Amino acid sequence: MTDVPLFLKDSISRYSELYHDYTTTQVGMHDLVRSFRHTMDKFSSEPGRYRFMGTRANDEDSIEGTMMYYGTPFIQEADFPFNLLLMNMKEVSGSSIFEMVAAWMKNMPQGKWPNWAVGDPNSARISSRIGKEYINVINMLLLTLPGTPTTYYGEEIGMEDILSQTASFPEKSPMQWDSNPYAGFTDGNSSWTPVNSDYPNINVEVQKMEPNSTLNLYRVLSSLRTSELPIHRGWMCYIWNDSNVFVYVRELDGLDQVFMMVLNFGVETTTDLQALDLDLPSKATIKLSTNVNRDKVANTAAIKTERGEGLILEYRTNKPVHRKETFKEKCFVAEKACYSSIFNLLYMSC
Repeated sequence: MTDVPLFLKDSISRYSELYHDYTTTQVGMHDLVRSFRHTMDKFSSEPGRYRFMGTRANDEDSIEGTMMYYGTPFIQEADFPFNLLLMNMKEVSGSSIFEMVAAWMKNMPQGKWPNWAVGDPNSARISSRIGKEYINVINMLLLTLPGTPTTYYGEEIGMEDILSQTASFPEKSPMQWDSNPYAGFTDGNSSWTPVNSDYPNINVEVQKMEPNSTLNLYRVLSSLRTSELPIHRGWMCYIWNDSNVFVYVRELDGLDQVFMMVLNFGVETTTDLQALDLDLPSKATIKLSTNVNRDKVANTAAIKTERGEGLILEYRTNKPVHRKETFKEKCFVAEKACYSSIFNLLYMSC
């Protein structure tokens, strides 16, 4: 790697301090990825076994370049390239979140599987990057979008970066398990990087005991994602977005059950969804909220949300959004499936 040119410095300590002229976006890269896929497929021939492959191609200037790692209709490459759009955001709003989600879904090849990540070892944590008031609503977004969610360790309890001038990797502090020395991460006399000083109050053991904690909300969201078919496999349709909120629904052919996410990434606001051509009921059940003090029912003509609040509304209809012509360009599905109530199963040929 001695031929890699330096970026402004005579010596380097981070990957970002190098130009990557010889190591990224190279001719022949996709031939290599296809050869990896071919090898992995050889080991996926046993019934019930499949070798998954992901790639990381953070081409911020060309989302089309990133999408190439899905392969072509005839030759598969990765199951998905990791989606870093949400992770690269420094400021949030309802509209900016919508734009990042829509950019991936619009450019993703038909029939492919999306994925979402909001943190990794090379980015500041959510609470430090955009504010701790958004950790719960970001987790709600992550676990209700279609596809595969990827959570960086500690985001499920709202960990923050270390506030230390000497910490080389402020976002890589040890996982905070409990209030024991070194946050229960090690029984030794030290950890390779300092533990965040807030660990006595922000840790898994404490949050297990708090019904309204970030951890317990994350667990409920994960369970909801697993148990509710429209969230796990259904359509996603964008309903509304502005500077404050991003609203979308999850639906599944064969079910009259709909889940609507109303996520606030701005300031307190009231949203009138009855003004849209959705045939919404006047009332919807609040299935889950980041604010435990919410009422159990929402008025769809005046849905009030606070800064950083997220709602999952549930209602039933025989007029799903994805069948409406006016929303045709705003609805997406990956690996379309339908539900049969007679046989209680999903089927693909529908």
